Amino acid sequence: MSGQEVEIRVVPTLAQIDAAAWDACACPEAVEGARPNDPFTTYRFLRALEDSRSVGTGTGWQPQYLVASIDDQVIGCAPMYVKSHSQGEYIFDHNWAHAYERAGGRYYPKLQIAVPHTPATGRRFLVHPDFAEAGFAALVQGAVQLAENNGISTLHATFCTEAEAALGVEMGLMRRVTQQFHWHNDGYGSFDDFLATLSSRKRKNIRKERAQAQDFGGQIEVLTGDAIQPHHWDAFWEFYQDTGARKWGTPYLTRDFFNQAQAHLRDDIYLVLARRDGAYVAGALNFIGAHALYGRYWGCTEHHPCLHFELCYYQAIDIAIAQGLKTVEAGAQGEHKLARGYLPTPTHSLHWVGDPGFSDAIASYLKAEGEAVAEEIEVLTDYGPFKKVQIEEQE
Repeated sequence: MSGQEVEIRVVPTLAQIDAAAWDACACPEAVEGARPNDPFTTYRFLRALEDSRSVGTGTGWQPQYLVASIDDQVIGCAPMYVKSHSQGEYIFDHNWAHAYERAGGRYYPKLQIAVPHTPATGRRFLVHPDFAEAGFAALVQGAVQLAENNGISTLHATFCTEAEAALGVEMGLMRRVTQQFHWHNDGYGSFDDFLATLSSRKRKNIRKERAQAQDFGGQIEVLTGDAIQPHHWDAFWEFYQDTGARKWGTPYLTRDFFNQAQAHLRDDIYLVLARRDGAYVAGALNFIGAHALYGRYWGCTEHHPCLHFELCYYQAIDIAIAQGLKTVEAGAQGEHKLARGYLPTPTHSLHWVGDPGFSDAIASYLKAEGEAVAEEIEVLTDYGPFKKVQIEEQE
């Protein structure tokens, strides 16, 4: 393949990209109808963001999809956006922006290869399996060249896979390691099997929290596929607005995104809702991949003890066990997840900085940050809820 010329295009809308060609790179495992590994880089999810105007003009996320082709065959693509701010990314570079601008530089606009508003690990350089090496190299080189040619300060690929991070470093990008809390399924047959691996105190606490939550005076419904109806989104939009207003000031997703979800994404979704006296009072939205469940949004109109933990964390574990999923990714931040069986897990991103002096400063920062994160993961894991294994040395 090395002798064949690779063409790089930047496309401002997915409407100009063939859905089958995108998904052949983004989720080749799903071509025959299987579930995609990553529900967020599928054509249908990214198109829902675009069609609902959750990205685009006025949002600070301007689509500039990167497409690599050989002889009209798409060999790779990347969800790339021009960013005018750092919101909705969850890999925080606000301090980088402030430092660069204090030194007289212009940090924004920047290029971001990411799934907007979604702190979930997945491939960011979506290469066709028949062109993996050529596709990855073309996308990385194309993105860097685009940034250089347009005087853009930085390029970021956030929540990429560990394998992509290693390949990116080989190509001269800088790697950043951060952390999230994930639940790992050790082949459990039931929630009680999971509880049996915890220390006695943590086990009792979780049982108490679940009992307290389920005593809120209503029912918990777990919905997916055709069981999800438009009126469920009416309720969830209220919850989402409440959380969005408290966390971000303005919700990132538009109301129409949930209409798009009903039309195109409901088979990728588990919606967990709490209903009391005939009305929905709280809910959690999860997306499902081939091997993982991804907790995305939570909100409520009534506050009940421990209901947040039940809908977001414990119901997610129930779903993962029932579906045989390996992990639950519960979103950004939250050390309170540790006591509920979610362990610190490294997450990865890649960065390119055009200014050589600023790039050296960022590299030093990332080295120190990475060492601190590794130490924190080790300490937090040791504080985790699982039983401690006593190893005795034999004489």
